[in-house]
Amino acid sequence: MKKRVKVSKLEPKSYEVLFAMEEYLATTDLSHQLRELIKIRASQINKCSYCLEMHTKDARENGETEQRIYALSAWEESPLFTDAEKSALHFTEQVTEISKLGVSDEVYENLEKHFTENQIAQMIITIGQINFWNRIAVSTRLVH
Repeated sequence: MKKRVKVSKLEPKSYEVLFAMEEYLATTDLSHQLRELIKIRASQINKCSYCLEMHTKDARENGETEQRIYALSAWEESPLFTDAEKSALHFTEQVTEISKLGVSDEVYENLEKHFTENQIAQMIITIGQINFWNRIAVSTRLVH
């Protein structure tokens, strides 16, 4: 495998901004558990092994069950997730793959049943943030 750039070394100020965003996200109304589910699901879609390793470990350390982590890629069929979590995961998928179909009215309206406008805004930022991290890790072949 050919050596690729190390963004953190070449652009350390960008990492300062990204870490500041992580600190902000930790203060939002979204639970830590939901934020980790969002990060894991987006990382599954983006095939980011670096972020999957990090966020599944973090989720487990903060009380998430192995069973739910294993079932996350099949959340639609799983009884392990609440309706609110399912709406957030569906939204996560559509935002992560936004170039395919955008975000449907049905998915957004279902999200509004479970979350406040502020929480939806926070979710959009969380999804955008993990997608950005995924793009750094995948494009540079970052390994844990």
